[in-house]
Order: sequence, then C-alpha cells, then structure tokens
Amino acid sequence: MSDVRFIEKLLDGVEVKWREVSEVFTLKNGYTPSKNKPEYWIDGDIPWFRMEDLRTNGNILSDAIQHAHKNGIKGKLFPANSIIMSTTATIGEHALVTVDYLSNQQFTNLTVKSDFCESLDIKFVFYYFFILAGKAKQSINTSSFPSVQMSELKRWGFPIPPLSIQTEIVRILDTFTTHTAELTAELTAELTAREKQYNYYRDQLLTFEDGDVEWKALGEVAEYEQPTKYLVKSNVYNNEFNTPVLTAGKTFILGYTNEIDGIYNAQENPVIIFDDFTTANKWVDFDFKAKSSAMKMITSKGKPDVLLKYVFHWLNTLPSELIYGDHKRQWISNYSKKKIPIPPLAEQTRIVSILDKFDALTNSISEGLPREKKLRQQQYEYYRDLLLSFPETETTV
Repeated sequence: MSDVRFIEKLLDGVEVKWREVSEVFTLKNGYTPSKNKPEYWIDGDIPWFRMEDLRTNGNILSDAIQHAHKNGIKGKLFPANSIIMSTTATIGEHALVTVDYLSNQQFTNLTVKSDFCESLDIKFVFYYFFILAGKAKQSINTSSFPSVQMSELKRWGFPIPPLSIQTEIVRILDTFTTHTAELTAELTAELTAREKQYNYYRDQLLTFEDGDVEWKALGEVAEYEQPTKYLVKSNVYNNEFNTPVLTAGKTFILGYTNEIDGIYNAQENPVIIFDDFTTANKWVDFDFKAKSSAMKMITSKGKPDVLLKYVFHWLNTLPSELIYGDHKRQWISNYSKKKIPIPPLAEQTRIVSILDKFDALTNSISEGLPREKKLRQQQYEYYRDLLLSFPETETTV
C-alpha cells in the first residue's frame, strides 16, 4: 500500500483542515533569569528547561534539572502542555512539557491557542512536531549563528484532522514507542547478562593460588613496541578506504585510511594494543595503522610457553589503578612489573578457547545492539512520518 493510500484509508474521506502555525500557536522565546542574582535561583521550584533536559530525560518532560525562583520570573510562566523546540544550535530538538515552566533562550515555546484547544490532542501535536523539526533543519539562517527562519516557521501549515483520527494516530505511535523501548531494554539486559557471565568465567579461569603455577613479571613474557612508524599521517578517513585506524579506547576503529606505508601486519602477527595512559586494551588480528603515540603494541617476548592471547585475557582481570590527573606511562612504570600466573601451555590453550567463545558472543550482541537500535528507530520514524503525511491543499505552506 502506498503512503498516500495508507493515510487516505485512515482518513476515510474526511477532510483535514490546515492552518498556519501562527494561527494555531502562541510563540514566545525562552529566557534565562540573571545568574548574577542568587535570589533568582536559590530555593527555586519553577522548572527551567535547557537542552540538557532533553538529552537526559527524553522529550516528554514533567520536571527540569534546574529550577528558578519566582523572583526571577518576567510575567507569566509558559503553560503546561506546551511544546519547546530548539530554533538555534541543535535545530529541531523538541519536547512536550506537562507542567508550567520556563525555558532558556535556545527554545521557542509554542502553546496551543484557546480557539484550538478542543480540536487538538496535545500528544498529536507533539508527534507532528517531528515533521516540523525536519522542516526546521531545512530552514536555517546561517548568516551568523545557525537559527530557524522564524518568519517561515510561522507560515508553515499545521494539519487538524478530526479528533478521532488524532487519537488513533497517537495510540499507534505510543504503541510503537513502547515496543521500541521494551525491545531496546531487552537487548541491553541481554548484553549486560553476557558481560557478567564472561567476566565471571574469566575471573574463575584466571584465578590461581600461590604455588599452583609459576608466576612471572609481565615484562618477562611480553614486550611493547612504540607505534611511531605505524602512525597515520592524514585525518581524512573514508569507509571506502582499506586500512582501519585504531585506538585502544572504546571507539576502537576511528575510520579507514588509504595510506599504504607503515601498516602493522597483525593478520600474521596478532597483537595487543595498549593505551599507555588509560590502560585500555584490545586484541587485534587484522592489519591496521595507529592513531596516537600513546598506543603501544604489546607482543610476545618469544617465550614458547606463554600464549599472547592468554596474556590479553589476563590483562582484563586487573582492576583499574589510575589516579585522576596522573599522566605517567603505565606499561613501564606499573604493568610490566605485575606478576602473571603461567599455567601449562595446554591449560592456557583451554582457557583461551573458552574465553574466546564468551568474548565472541558478547561482542556479537554488543556490535548488534547499535544496529538493532538504529533499525528499530528507522522503522519507527518511517511509520510515524507515514501516519503524519496528510494530503496538503494548494494553500498549505
């Protein structure tokens, strides 16, 4: 079924009225009570919304992170069930506020006029602002600071279908929203459970009593190499290029480079990459270039009785000992001196085999989670936009 036929079937021949935004809403700019006057903020109980509130608490808000005192209020508060939309900087971000409030000047505050209160479901208004947010991002005045062309915004068309249609659209989108949130929570819980399981078995397998096995300083069985000759020269990355540029931190693959010299051949000689300041580390078995000189390559010291992959798993049992503000190089000053248990080679092989399987399972979920979230969000946005794509009249802006 085409997009047009879908919404036409829902409307069932009922006409949708269109009005300009300025007809339907009262638009007012937010403001910030003076920060130089403590009496405007101390013991305040009036929610004062900023972009941080949306990032932290979502886009249906009943309270703010910061509160202003009534002494700092100019006139009346913005009424409950208003929409706040960012019309500068992060254009289009918006929320439904369900309490009387203030907002800072990044937001334009839109309140449904009394003439339209009985013909509009505020939740429908909230959902339709996702459509207006898309238009806002295409109507930016970039002469100085990015901002929405307010004269255009006021003339945009706003649809007013019958309340029964609005209610059905809200019901469908609320269901989608709940389902998407539940699925994301389930996937996140699964990842957390797998990580706990991996950590438990890793710690069990790599815990030895004194006297059970030989212990050696880490610097006796592994050595580090400076990444100087493997450092990437260009900051221009492209997914079409062949060679990944790595960091030992959470990001891991920063991008891909087309440089052909100074590539570390980890496909034939797997390596542990180790951030000498944060101690973050990764196992790498594919060719790469390095981003920073802080990243060291940890390799085997030629000891036939020690598997480097075993060393990698053992490294990740160590608790962080970093001190805030301490910028010393961790490998030489600390890690190379730590004692690592060296069980027989066959036992190392068994441990590595078990932990690799757990690691692969955890990583598959970890890598799949962002993709699944993105897919669900795209699916949600597709149906949301489909439900809100009303046939426009010749006068629609």
